[in-house]
Amino acid sequence: MLQNRFVCETFLRIFCTFDETMQLLFNKYRRLLSSVSTSFKRSLSDSINWKAKAICIEGARGTGKSTLMLQHIKENLPVDKTLYVSLDDLYFKEHPLPEIAETFYNEGGRYLFLDEVHKYEDWQSAVKNVYDFFPDLQLVISGSSILELQKSQADLSRRVVRYHLPELSLREYISLRYNIHIDKIDLLEVLTNAGDLAGDIISRLISPLKYFKEYLSYGAYPFIVEGEGEYLTKINQLINVIIDYDLPEAKAIEVSTQAKLKRLLYIISTCVPYKPNITKLAEQIKTSRVRLLEMLYILEQAQLINNLRSSVHGISLMNKPEKIFLKNNSLITALAEGIPEIGNQRETFFLSQLGNAGATVTYPDKGDFRINDTYIFEVGGKNKTSKQIKDLPNAFLAIDDIEYGYSNSIPLWMFGFLY
Repeated sequence: MLQNRFVCETFLRIFCTFDETMQLLFNKYRRLLSSVSTSFKRSLSDSINWKAKAICIEGARGTGKSTLMLQHIKENLPVDKTLYVSLDDLYFKEHPLPEIAETFYNEGGRYLFLDEVHKYEDWQSAVKNVYDFFPDLQLVISGSSILELQKSQADLSRRVVRYHLPELSLREYISLRYNIHIDKIDLLEVLTNAGDLAGDIISRLISPLKYFKEYLSYGAYPFIVEGEGEYLTKINQLINVIIDYDLPEAKAIEVSTQAKLKRLLYIISTCVPYKPNITKLAEQIKTSRVRLLEMLYILEQAQLINNLRSSVHGISLMNKPEKIFLKNNSLITALAEGIPEIGNQRETFFLSQLGNAGATVTYPDKGDFRINDTYIFEVGGKNKTSKQIKDLPNAFLAIDDIEYGYSNSIPLWMFGFLY
């Protein structure tokens, strides 16, 4: 009799604990949901198959993954059957995710959103178990550590549909900050009908070059809505979090290497479009050539730089990049001392906008960039000529400081409307 009473009391304690647990999680979730705005949404939201059983949204820190998830819940899902949690919450140090999922499911939950999933120990196994044991529970996960998320590709590739959320495009920046909404344009349209497209955009935007110059300094991350005053400080903090915390969680990195990674970012930010001499660069940051190539690869996977390579050599840890760029223009502004080098800004903008729009960008024999193995681009100011790409088929100039294009010259700012 006493034993039965003990079992019943134990069961009640566990049940009540889980009940209190779910209430605590729901309270946090509802507070976040009530505070999220739906006046601006990232273009990726329209590309996601939200009916898939399991979705993974990858992206660098600060790009707006959490907001994207909460906006979808707010506009499309029954709130009482949905739960959003962030797994970097200290709460999950003591409470197992599979048990929370089971309790949520048993209480009628059918949509589970797990943010910062890579912060949960052995998260791959936990996500796999939740996926397998609850067949009619939709699972949406997100994470900012691409190195960590890559570890899951073998185990979860058959289960999870992956999407990548990049930094803001120029088009999205204008929409977010000024509430001027312009439809995205297709690359082929830009190449064949740039004049008419520019006219359509300018009829609504009036001065695209003004917004373009702003974007180069303040346009990459959605937290610009909180003001310019702390924007660059927050980017430096973001860089430190990635290098000091995210990378060591995914890969064994010494403190001395972290300092060298930061030094490397600074060097890239202050240079003209950077064609590296790997041996000399290794000497600058006091490391070996092999170790430097590994560091460049790590920074690329961490989404802090873009390593531009020839299509002949492809992406490989030991292949030297032909040029090195920071991932976006805001990183240049935050890291470079004084006024950033304008050529670096222009080429970084072009590469980031084309790459984020899904184009394949490689290094050509002539010109600055090859797009989709078909088009050659030379990027420059309004006095740039076609001399370097003369007689090349499908060759274009991407020109700064002009509003309208002419012949094979296309305004550089227009490439910010591709996504």
